[in-house]
Amino acid sequence: MAKIKIKQIGSPIRRPESQKKILIGLGLGKMHRVVEREDTPEVLGAIAKLPHMVKIVD
Repeated sequence: MAKIKIKQIGSPIRRPESQKKILIGLGLGKMHRVVEREDTPEVLGAIAKLPHMVKIVD
């Protein structure tokens, strides 16, 4: 499968607990961290729930 790189651009401080758990599930949690994940519907759905906190980088 294809891989995508995800970068955290927003802080989890003062965010709902569910959003913090989604970040941890993606392997993020600290600002400006970049992770590489499989391009699956589950990962894309998690990214769609946090458009203000993560972005896809090239």
